[in-house]
Amino acid sequence: MTKPHDHGFSTRAIHVGQEPEPTTGAVVVPIFQTSTFAQPAVGEHLGYEYARTGNPTRTALEQCLASLEGTDAAVCFASGLAAEDAVFRLLSPGDHVVMADDVYGGTWRQIDQVHTRWGIEVTAVDLSDLDAVRAAMGPRTRLLWAETPSNPLLKILDLASLADLAHEHGARLVADNTFATPYLQQPTAAGADVVVHSTTKYLGGHSDVVGGAVCTDADTAQQLAFLQNAVGAVPGPFDAWLTLRGVKTLGVRMDRHCDNAAAVARWLADHPQVTRVHYPGLPDHPGHALAATQMRAFGGMCSFQVAGGVDAAKRVAEHTELFFLAESLGGVESLIEHPGIMTHASVAGTALEVPDDLLRLSVGIEAVDDLIADLERALGTKRE
Repeated sequence: MTKPHDHGFSTRAIHVGQEPEPTTGAVVVPIFQTSTFAQPAVGEHLGYEYARTGNPTRTALEQCLASLEGTDAAVCFASGLAAEDAVFRLLSPGDHVVMADDVYGGTWRQIDQVHTRWGIEVTAVDLSDLDAVRAAMGPRTRLLWAETPSNPLLKILDLASLADLAHEHGARLVADNTFATPYLQQPTAAGADVVVHSTTKYLGGHSDVVGGAVCTDADTAQQLAFLQNAVGAVPGPFDAWLTLRGVKTLGVRMDRHCDNAAAVARWLADHPQVTRVHYPGLPDHPGHALAATQMRAFGGMCSFQVAGGVDAAKRVAEHTELFFLAESLGGVESLIEHPGIMTHASVAGTALEVPDDLLRLSVGIEAVDDLIADLERALGTKRE
């Protein structure tokens, strides 16, 4: 008899860690809404003792995510930034991080304004330039931190080459796989050591839960589980249940996200008010060929720049109807945002500053003709 881990992606998304509940036969993992667990004897328990330390609903999610990412284990947290914080806490004062110069603003804010206070050093580098990466690596470099596709410029990074560089210098490659999800790419297959996620995004998929996860080897997961318990930034059981429910449909949702984003990107590329489109599925994208070999498809995120600068970009963002003006991404509904003012405001004035005429789209799973018509109306909006 085959085991769930031997099956295809979408089968594992539905079955790994989610066997029928033994007492009642319920086919959906229960929400174990409890803070503590009765123990049969002093110093003995049935696998769970206190809900910060562990919860069966969270365990089911962790087992499922590890299977999807192809890692030994996964450790879940209350948010994506809590997950990243735990990874940074594996470092010691004096350790150095080489980080992509196009990462989520919250990631840069955390390491630059929080962890550097405790002696961690960070250097921002264009990770698509392997010579620049090599030059930035030093004897105290412990982590090489990559996002691909990146946020918000959709750069594509060569994970295999970056893994080789990291390992040559005794460092570990950390890959933020939030944009791609394990459905589109598995960084550990290319040599990455640690994969981080904001499960708030595509994994949850319905804009109704916040969470994060780290997928990695068993030893590192054990260290992270210690931090998970010691620091306490854990997801509640209902959060884990919502995320697990979202993961079940990840494959079919991502197929639609990718199809819609590709159609929107092609339409934007031909629009006279659009000066540049950032989408790896377009043949003229500098990372197109690499993405075609590294990813199953090109993703549901797209960003573009508009003629007229920041004022024009703000007008477009404020005049869409189906694309809600909101931060976050990866839900079934389409979102639009201005990274320079919204999600990436914390990197203004730094090497990570993004163009002020840039808009980022999280392309949902609505009828794509309706989404294009919505953008067409917004791009045609005149100054009032």
